[in-house]
Amino acid sequence: MKLTVSRDQLNTSPEDFLRRAGYGLISDRRTGGNSFVRRLGNNFYPRLHMYAEEQGDNISFNLHLDQKQASYPGAHMHSGEYEGGLVADEIARLRNLINDNPFA
Repeated sequence: MKLTVSRDQLNTSPEDFLRRAGYGLISDRRTGGNSFVRRLGNNFYPRLHMYAEEQGDNISFNLHLDQKQASYPGAHMHSGEYEGGLVADEIARLRNLINDNPFA
């Protein structure tokens, strides 16, 4: 599920916003890319997994739910859930944080 906001609405870097919203930065050793995760319990999974992309004057947050690690041989990726209650609730929480603008 995606959430796109203008840079003016966010009023901080995407990384800082996500860190303040409870996400931690993770780096993928294979691709060299960065993403963000928010654990939903004491274990590594399930977790909310977020990619942030700056597109001109907008910032797009792409969120999915990782239920578990890839469980078949040779798999490097897992399937994420891009819809559903947890994902929709998290998008709503992030939208409220942006609208309340505690980062100004």
